[in-house]
Amino acid sequence: MNPALKWLIPPIFVLTLAAALAGLWPAEGAPYPLTTFRGEQVTINARGLYYWDTVSSAAQMQANDLVALALGLPLLAVSAWMAFRGSLRGRLLLAGTLGFILYTYITMCFGAHYNALFLVYVALFSLSLFAFVLVMMTFDLDSLPARFSENLPRGWIAGLLFFAAAFLSLAWLGRIAATFSSDSAPMLENTTSMFIQAMDLGIIVPVCVLSGILLLRRKPWGYLLASVGLTKFLTLGVAVSLMGLNMARVGVPVSVVELVIFPGMALAGVVMTVILLKHISE
Repeated sequence: MNPALKWLIPPIFVLTLAAALAGLWPAEGAPYPLTTFRGEQVTINARGLYYWDTVSSAAQMQANDLVALALGLPLLAVSAWMAFRGSLRGRLLLAGTLGFILYTYITMCFGAHYNALFLVYVALFSLSLFAFVLVMMTFDLDSLPARFSENLPRGWIAGLLFFAAAFLSLAWLGRIAATFSSDSAPMLENTTSMFIQAMDLGIIVPVCVLSGILLLRRKPWGYLLASVGLTKFLTLGVAVSLMGLNMARVGVPVSVVELVIFPGMALAGVVMTVILLKHISE
């Protein structure tokens, strides 16, 4: 393991803890309706850290805060401890967990309305990016495939990755296509653009497709990307599932498809991650 990670991971842990607790800290306030300059009717949260965000956005961010606190941070601590003891499973879990933190705080930098923790989000974005790169550089690609059992269900893992790519593509492209007519205003929830869709279509979907293809071909990068991707989907899938439930709790309309598909993907991600880790030789 790169010794620089011993200096990067502790501040990532502390700052993530602070950001998650601040987001979940209870506060008083009365949400109010607002018409954006695009003519979209939204409801401003008007309380706590996410004061200027909409009720829908705040519900999603608080769900993510809860997952970071209850799942992300324990995974970060355990995987870092395993990785520094020389465990391949630990390094793969650490890379995936850092990927989750990186994705989360990129979205907070560009998606959350400016608040007191903006520099914390920027610090987490930067620290987790460099930590993720350093962990990825520790893998010996030539010997990596031999560390996985021949019985690894590569087809099932690749199938899950392909399904995730297809579902995200159809969901986000459908939402974007709805804006093509001249009289249709995009549902931006008081943000400036579709930043989540840009990240998913530009990064997540291609990585899912590429890792699935390379895994089926038994290529070293396939094993690495699929392993890291499954860990990220484990955390992100749980987060997105809780986002939908929390939105429904506060009265935001949520489609039945999202309430079924995302938890199903999260459960499949957990099962496939456990199966993959069992097929690794230390």
